[in-house]
Amino acid sequence: MNRRGTGVAFCGIAALLFIARYISAAIFGAGVSSWDAELFSHMLSYMGNGLTIASIISLLIGVAYLIWAEIKKES
Repeated sequence: MNRRGTGVAFCGIAALLFIARYISAAIFGAGVSSWDAELFSHMLSYMGNGLTIASIISLLIGVAYLIWAEIKKES
């Protein structure tokens, strides 16, 4: 896989990790009878920051690979 492909893959992984946090919070609160923004915020805080940190790191790696591919002019 070339550098551009690797960069795009890491950006995709970052998007999946970011989305996984919200889906996990929604699944966690699936049994709740009434929803509001404050309740969902509490569910997100229960999920922690691990997925957010992992998605940011993955995004930075992906962008670095894309920049590296443009500097090297790889096709």
